[in-house]
Amino acid sequence: MTNLTTLEKKDKGERCSDDLTELRQNKKKVGVIYPALAGSRKKNKFQNEFPDRFFQVGIAEANMMGLAAGLATAGKIPFTGTFANFSTGRVYDQIRQSIAYSGKNVKICASHAGLTLGEDGATHQILEDIGLMKMLPGMVVINPCDYNQTKAATIAIAEHYGPVYLRFGRPKWPIFTDANQKFEIGKADLMESGSDITIIATGHMVWQAKQAVERLRSEGISAELLNLHTIKPLDEEAILDSVSKTKCVVSAEEHQINGGLGDSVAQLLARKMPSPMEMVAVNDKFGESGDPIELLDKYGLGVSDVVTAVKNVLSRK
Repeated sequence: MTNLTTLEKKDKGERCSDDLTELRQNKKKVGVIYPALAGSRKKNKFQNEFPDRFFQVGIAEANMMGLAAGLATAGKIPFTGTFANFSTGRVYDQIRQSIAYSGKNVKICASHAGLTLGEDGATHQILEDIGLMKMLPGMVVINPCDYNQTKAATIAIAEHYGPVYLRFGRPKWPIFTDANQKFEIGKADLMESGSDITIIATGHMVWQAKQAVERLRSEGISAELLNLHTIKPLDEEAILDSVSKTKCVVSAEEHQINGGLGDSVAQLLARKMPSPMEMVAVNDKFGESGDPIELLDKYGLGVSDVVTAVKNVLSRK
């Protein structure tokens, strides 16, 4: 069995910061816009090295999105940055009207998403952001699983023309993907091959699912694991290929059960390959203040919850 407890852990926001600095060194059009959270988002390095490309707008997130749209109109590649709650819910009108509607080349980088924000509590633990953003026509939605994949995604979205929502969390999280990986928008990563069940996970839940796969293997259950780092556009081919083999599926995400990854997978299967399915997600509740791992367990996103969902769907296969 793979040793899953000794991996290095790092904050994905730190990785995004390092990559933006690297991008700025190679792409003169890259700029960063922040609403008074450069320290929390670990963007001081970029600010210190490229002060002419760092725009501090104060606690004015709507203004941040308007400025980003204007910079994109002028041919720049603006990266906005703040907590996921303030990157989406607080500024949804500005994103819809000024960025998505006209297809502006703006990269919305949202940290501190989901229950793993932890002690900041329900007001900041947005669990609806994937649904909000994926419903906007033309918006790409990406949710990387670890530090290395966040680096690859940050570089990839700079090369992609059009609006992108890049979501990541706050806690130090295990690093288990290749440091030199190539990130391809819209293409799922096959993390584990299996024949009995397909597990489709995104973001922090890829790590939870990976541990669940190990546990299931010890019980004689062969689980295939897909890392759906891109929720929109959805890699329909990868999902259908896997489910055609295993005949059942579990989705896992740190998001509301309504409107997220599981919702997209269920829509696809309903249209093209009806199959037994279970969803591991937050079941129509707000979060609360607490330790990130304890919150995942309390809200049904623990490793054991993934295992239970697998066994439930296998009983209906």
